[in-house]
Amino acid sequence: MTHVSKIILNYSAMNKARQNKIIFFGNGPLAEFTKQCIENSGTCKIVFHAKNKTDLDEVKRLKSATPSLFGILASFGVIIKSDILELFEPIGILNIHPSLLPKYRGASPIESAILNGDQDFSVSVMKLVKAMDAGPIYYQTTIKSDEFSSEYPAKSEIYQTLSTHATTWLVEHLNSLPIPIPQNDKEATYTSKFDTSMSQLDLKKSAMNLLNQIRAFQTFPKSKLKIGDHECIILEAHLDTKTEADNRAKIKFTCGDNQNIIIDRLQPLGRKPMDANSFYNGYMK
Repeated sequence: MTHVSKIILNYSAMNKARQNKIIFFGNGPLAEFTKQCIENSGTCKIVFHAKNKTDLDEVKRLKSATPSLFGILASFGVIIKSDILELFEPIGILNIHPSLLPKYRGASPIESAILNGDQDFSVSVMKLVKAMDAGPIYYQTTIKSDEFSSEYPAKSEIYQTLSTHATTWLVEHLNSLPIPIPQNDKEATYTSKFDTSMSQLDLKKSAMNLLNQIRAFQTFPKSKLKIGDHECIILEAHLDTKTEADNRAKIKFTCGDNQNIIIDRLQPLGRKPMDANSFYNGYMK
């Protein structure tokens, strides 16, 4: 082995030894993007991924045995009790929450922001406390609309972009975190969970309102509309821009504001997703 090879191997071993060890809490799209960013960072290693309540006993065992472990959380959906929170003091479990806290606390910050017509999206890194999304803030940033790929980005792109910004900052500052800043509870707004009772698209609403619902509900609870005799899940749509292509669109609806919404992709119940032309040719001719 050459002298240079020995140096490279030694440097690689040192890097691995210096990696911050992470207990990661989370499930769903935000968690998946965050986990991927952590694993790709090179400076952190996830030693355990807690996906649900049954994993919390193992979290307690690991953290008690190795106090130096950090905790990072993204969209966990499970209440973590005080006995575990106390194990991670004084830094706490670091919670990545996709909003500009204290705005949009709760279960559906991205969905609520889309439904409200927001075009800029934010993310916060906060210390997890017993009260919902009320902990002090380590870091916040806002991604402007022109930084996304389109004027109305898919929910998955929003998740990925926010996760990347927050996780990149977090892994770079994990060993030198600033003093967190308390939230102003008087400015807090709250979101709630959505369910399938909200899925039906109401064509009496404005075209923009319907587009935002389709985007917000892409993964759950999804947006449904009866087209002819067929119940369909609407996957993608856009506003009618009166271009030649839009004038030729096969499936469009006039909404409550007299503006058109054009369906791009959909899924008849019990069938595979398809584009609008395929649906028109197979179901409406």
